Amino acid sequence: MRHRNKINRLGRPAGHRKALLMNLAKSLIMHKRIVTTLAKGKVLRSFIEPILTRAKQDTTHSRRIVFSHFQDKEPVKELFNHIAEKIQQRFGGYTRIIKLANRAGDNAAMCMIELVDYNDIYTKEVKPVKTVRRRRRKGSTDVVQESAVVAQEVVAEAAKE
Repeated sequence: MRHRNKINRLGRPAGHRKALLMNLAKSLIMHKRIVTTLAKGKVLRSFIEPILTRAKQDTTHSRRIVFSHFQDKEPVKELFNHIAEKIQQRFGGYTRIIKLANRAGDNAAMCMIELVDYNDIYTKEVKPVKTVRRRRRKGSTDVVQESAVVAQEVVAEAAKE
């Protein structure tokens, strides 16, 4: 019986699973977005969220704990120097999982896991586009006056050239 055993072991022994999650986490930190299977993505999210929370405090102790998860200096530097600044105001939910089409070879469910603050599509501020009304009411004097002013400006610019 699997009562109270909620961790997905991914069909691997503990050492292999730990190494897999370490490598996936390093890739996510360095590239900001990776494509993997859905099961690995969900396990990776639970693995990396506490690490990202730890990185918000830039202390020697935090750096050593994060280094113990990665065993590599480059992702630790990237995490504390660049990513921690962007996630400083966020209280959690640093990653996003987007489901993709199934893999062609074995029909495995695929996903893209990314750092939320590094997605340009969702974080870009949308500027409102000013539209020009084309329909006017009959007998509107504003339209006639506006078109006359525009025509005078065009004639004046043409005369200057």
